[in-house]
Amino acid sequence: MKVKITRNAAKKLLEELNKEENKDMKLRVFVTHSHGDHAHYGMDLDQQKEGDELVSTDKEIDVLVDASEPMLDGVKIDYLYSAQEEGFVITNPLKGNHGDH
Repeated sequence: MKVKITRNAAKKLLEELNKEENKDMKLRVFVTHSHGDHAHYGMDLDQQKEGDELVSTDKEIDVLVDASEPMLDGVKIDYLYSAQEEGFVITNPLKGNHGDH
């Protein structure tokens, strides 16, 4: 499995992961629902469970994913800033999901 985290997202994620109360937690990315050939994603802080794969990223953030969920392979986590709002966006360009809806 592969997970990509952008620089903006890594900065925000590390702020949370480095808090004392989160010292034993990892970032988890999951499928909230899927339909057709794409999925929608969520994320949370969690501990590793049976069936999880721990994916290392180039931003020194390990990500938990369900090893049996193919739609998680290739996810990209970004953090976008705009005049109206800011927040995380999770897409999977390898599966044709570029966040277009």
